[in-house]
Amino acid sequence: MKSLSQTSIIVADRKSESGLKRRDIDSRYKRWLECVDRPERMRLERMGVALVEDAFYRDLVFGTGGLRGKLGMGPNRMNFYTVGRATQGLANWLNSNFDVPTVALCRDTRHGSEEFVRRTASVLAANGIRSYMYERVEPTPALSFAVRELGCSAGVNITASHNPATYNGYKVYGSDGCQITVAAAEAIQDAIDVLDPFEDVRAIPYAEAVNRGFALVIDESVVKRFISCAAAQSTGIDCSGLRVAYTPLHGVGLECVSRALAAVDVTDFRVVEEQASRDGGFPTCPRPNPEERLALTLGLELCAKIGADLLLATDPDCDRLGIAVPHGGKPSPLSGDELGLLLLDFLAEKAVGGGAELARKVACTTVVSAPMANDLARDYGFELRRTLTGFKFIGEQISLLESEGRGADFLFGFEESYGYLAGTYTRDKDAVVTSVLACELVAHWKRKGFDLFEALRLLYKRYGFWAGSSLSRAYEGPAGTASMSVVMRRLRENPPTRLAGLPVERVVDYAQGAPMPVVNPSGSLLQVLPPSNVIELRLSGGSSAIVRPSGTEPKIKAYLFAKSQTGEGASSLLAEMTGDFDSILGGSA
Repeated sequence: MKSLSQTSIIVADRKSESGLKRRDIDSRYKRWLECVDRPERMRLERMGVALVEDAFYRDLVFGTGGLRGKLGMGPNRMNFYTVGRATQGLANWLNSNFDVPTVALCRDTRHGSEEFVRRTASVLAANGIRSYMYERVEPTPALSFAVRELGCSAGVNITASHNPATYNGYKVYGSDGCQITVAAAEAIQDAIDVLDPFEDVRAIPYAEAVNRGFALVIDESVVKRFISCAAAQSTGIDCSGLRVAYTPLHGVGLECVSRALAAVDVTDFRVVEEQASRDGGFPTCPRPNPEERLALTLGLELCAKIGADLLLATDPDCDRLGIAVPHGGKPSPLSGDELGLLLLDFLAEKAVGGGAELARKVACTTVVSAPMANDLARDYGFELRRTLTGFKFIGEQISLLESEGRGADFLFGFEESYGYLAGTYTRDKDAVVTSVLACELVAHWKRKGFDLFEALRLLYKRYGFWAGSSLSRAYEGPAGTASMSVVMRRLRENPPTRLAGLPVERVVDYAQGAPMPVVNPSGSLLQVLPPSNVIELRLSGGSSAIVRPSGTEPKIKAYLFAKSQTGEGASSLLAEMTGDFDSILGGSA
C-alpha cells in the first residue's frame, strides 16, 4: 500500500465531502510530518492514502459530549496533539469565565487514557489552572460527583464509553456536574478553532505540574462518598437471598459496584473472571456495550452455570447497565426501555407505599425512550418530562428542580440506551446506583413469584402491548457526513406517508426546537427543547418512529415503537416497520 508521503497530490482539485480540497488535506498531512516526533512521524508515513484522507479531512468536532473519535494520528483522531489543543481551548474559555478555575479529571481503562489525562493536567497547569485527578480509573458518574463535591469549574473524563477499543474520548462537564451546555460547547469550539496544535498549546511536564501543586490527587474519601450516595438510594428491599453474576466488561465498574452491593447486603456476588481485568483492548468483547448480546455471552454462561437470579453488566466507564434474568429456562437480557419501565413502576409503587405525594414527583426520560412511560405517569399521577437524547438534559432537569427547592421531588430518570439515575448526588447516568436498584427490583418480584419478563407482561396488560427496537446505520469516511445529511434532508422534505401500512399522522421536526413533551405538568413553566437534528413520525394507533444522527459515532439511529392489543401483534407490526426503515436509512448495518 502506498503512503501519501510517497505520492504526489493525486487529484489536485478534487474536494472531499468536508469541502477540503485534496491538496489541502495533503498540506495538513505534510505539516504534521514536519512537527511531530520521530516515532509518530513513522506512523504517519505508514498510513495509506485513504486513511490519510479520513484522518485529515476535518478536525474532531467538539460538542456537548466533548471529543470522541478513533485513536491515531491526524486532526480527526484522538491523540496527544488533539487532546492538547482541546485542553488549551478549554483552558482559554475557563480563564475567561472564572476568576480561579479548577478542573476535576478522570479516566477509564482505554488505550491512551492515562497519557491523555496527564496531557490534560499538563496543559491546564501551564495555563495556571489546578486540576484534581482520581488516582486510579473510576466511573463517569464519579467524575460528575467530584465536580460538584469539590466545587470545580469543570470536569474532564477521558473515555469513549461503550465504543470499540479503537476509540477514545474527552468528555467535558460544567460546574453543575452535567455535560456542558450547547452554548458552552460552541464557545469552547470557537476557542479551539483559532489554535494551532503545535504552536499555540502551552504545557509543562506532568511531573512539574505535580511538584508545583497544579495536579492534585482526589482524596479516597470522595470515592467513598460517591458509593455511599449510590447505596443510599436503596428502597430497603432485602437482597440477601439473591445470587448475582456481574461483568465489568474489562472496564472500571468492579470496585464501585461490588462495594455498593455489599452495602445493601448482596453477598452472593460472582464476577465473570475473564472480563474482570482492566484491559482497554476488550479482548473478550470487541464491542464492550451491554446493549449488545455478544458482549454478554460470558456473563450469560456464568449466570446459567451458577443459577444466578440476575446478571449485571456495566460498560467500560460504568455509566450504563445491562441486565439479564432467568426466563423460560435460560437467562435472557432485557432492553434498556424494559428495565427503565420496570424501575419506574417499582419506584413509583415504593413512593406510594412510603406515603409520598406522587403529584409532586417528577420523572424524566427522552423523546426516543419508551412511550409507555406516559401511561405510567398518567396512572400514578407523577409528572413526566421528555428531554432530548443525552443524559445531560435529564441532569439539567434535576438542577432545575433543585433551583426551585424541589430536589427531593426527583423520582427517576432513564433513557433507552441503558442509562438510569435515582437520586440527585450526580448529574449523569450511573450504573452503580442502577445495580443496587436492579437487585432490589428482582428481589421484589421474586418475592411475588414472578421474574422480570412476567412482571413486564403484567405492565402490558395494564397499559397495552408495546414492542420496540433501534436500528443503526453507519456512514464511514469523508463521504459519510454528506450521506447522513442526505438521509435526514430526504426525511424532512419527503417523509413517508405510511409505515407498516399505517398512516403517518404527524411529522415532528425538532430542528427548530419544540415544546418539551410533559405528562401531568405540575406548574405553569413551559420548557422548549433546544434545536436538534431529530425527526419523529407519529403513526395512527400510537406507534411511532424517531430518527436522529448519533452524537458519538458516524451513524444514523432509528427508534421504532409498535403498539397493539397483543404481544404478537406488536411484534409483527415492529417487524414490518423495521423492514420499511431498512430501505429508508441505507448505509451499513
